[in-house]
Amino acid sequence: MKLIATLGRLFLGLFLFALGAVCTINAHLGLQPWDVLHQGLARTFHITIGMGNILVALLILIINRLLGEKIGFGTICNMLFIGIFMDVLMLNHLVPVYHMFVLRILMVLAGLAILSFGTYLYLSAGLGTGPRDGLMVVLARKTKRSVRLIRTLNEAVALIIGYFLGGSVGIGTLIMVSLVGIFVQFTFKICKFDVKNVHHTYIDRAKAKHALAVLFHSQNIS
Repeated sequence: MKLIATLGRLFLGLFLFALGAVCTINAHLGLQPWDVLHQGLARTFHITIGMGNILVALLILIINRLLGEKIGFGTICNMLFIGIFMDVLMLNHLVPVYHMFVLRILMVLAGLAILSFGTYLYLSAGLGTGPRDGLMVVLARKTKRSVRLIRTLNEAVALIIGYFLGGSVGIGTLIMVSLVGIFVQFTFKICKFDVKNVHHTYIDRAKAKHALAVLFHSQNIS
């Protein structure tokens, strides 16, 4: 029962994160840095933004492993399902698009609030951080620089590459870069959540290899 509740928290969090991201995209005021990159890839290679999200997350996941960062079940789900949920919402036009400037600003703010709560849910599940957060942590550890600096540099690189690939940058980008940390911090505060107290469960490579070996052996016997 506890496992079901944990998985429910994880997937609800990932869905809400995707919903919040789509709200900010549909505001058409510029995207948050990582989504600028995802959109730039989508426009360059004629894929969906969700697929761009997944491909970037996969590349970062590989880099994280090469740098020695641990991977959890939640990390893999984050890589796959945020992009899938985004595509489901966008391709089926499940999130409205407004033309009034005030409503578009409100869409950005609502998106930040929703994805902040989604972040709280999937992190509190304790099944591993997302690939981008993992990259931030491992680079901070390797370079001995602050997490805030590494996060800023990561997002700056994503923003610049995404912009030159055709991603949208605008006033919404500035709003989100300025306020996302505040929204997340406020959400954690009202939910009485301290990320430092979360003990994530990661995938044990030795056990995974053993399970695969047993499965392979049983297949050969059969």
